[in-house]
Amino acid sequence: MRTRTSTFFILLTSLTAALFCVDLSVGSVSIPLNEVWAALTGGDCRATTAKIIINIRLVKAVVALLAGAALSVSGLQMQTLFRNPLAGPYVLGISSGASLGVALVMLTGIGSSLGVAGAAWIGAGIILLVIASVGRRIKDIMVILILGMMFSSGVSAVVQILQYISRDEALKSYVIWTMGSLGDVTGTQLWILVPAVIAGLLLAIATVKPLNMLLFGEEYAITMGLDIRRCRTILFVSTTLLAGTVTAFCGPIGFIGLAMPHVTRMLFGNSDHRVLVPGTMLSGASILIVCDIISKLFTLPVNAITALLGIPIVIWVVMRNK
Repeated sequence: MRTRTSTFFILLTSLTAALFCVDLSVGSVSIPLNEVWAALTGGDCRATTAKIIINIRLVKAVVALLAGAALSVSGLQMQTLFRNPLAGPYVLGISSGASLGVALVMLTGIGSSLGVAGAAWIGAGIILLVIASVGRRIKDIMVILILGMMFSSGVSAVVQILQYISRDEALKSYVIWTMGSLGDVTGTQLWILVPAVIAGLLLAIATVKPLNMLLFGEEYAITMGLDIRRCRTILFVSTTLLAGTVTAFCGPIGFIGLAMPHVTRMLFGNSDHRVLVPGTMLSGASILIVCDIISKLFTLPVNAITALLGIPIVIWVVMRNK
């Protein structure tokens, strides 16, 4: 088992690194891999090529790497916490909160000085605070799940009203945002995205042991001495940092968080989160880089690609669980 796990980690790491280099090579102008390497290492290459790689494609590839890892790990956390194979990173209404923040900026102009990313982050954070405060009073995790879905539906209804009364130009901009994009993050914004995602991933690593306890149910975890409310709070904060930050800067990217934890379980044949958390990071990062490569080759929204790849996996999970 250890040999198999080590082999898969080596293969996934190598695959992710290879796909990262291919992502830098592919685009409206194809650049050979040797020139990509020269641009990254300061070697001999044209100034135009180095500018395309360093200033444009490298930022986008790093965003794809981090976003894939973040969404996949947050999905794994939610599936374990709620003991529901169809739970995803947006199950608590984080995506809806972010969408409301963006809708207020784009469709009405309220708080436009915050910018789209800031508004989305604040919207996601407000929903987290509401869910966390409710979670401290309620013991049943399934009740929290239902409340999260209700909050999400309510916020979505408000967003639909804003869409209905907005101008055509503003509505078009908002619809484009909902399609998701990895290329709108600037170098300055990357300095915010990277620390936030790394903090969320570190929190996820710190909760590996509690997540393993939660596999057997909350009652078992409590008998083993786990502070369930503290654990929930940490998981909620981690999920908001991961899914909320990615949504804020890249828009809502679907199916990665829902599908990739299942792919990782299938690959490793293991339910231990000491294996699943790093494995899900790698598999999620690699698959979103693949989606980015495909979207650049065919000039399609990244959300369309993630849906086409993720839907068969979701159908497989539903059929498997009947």
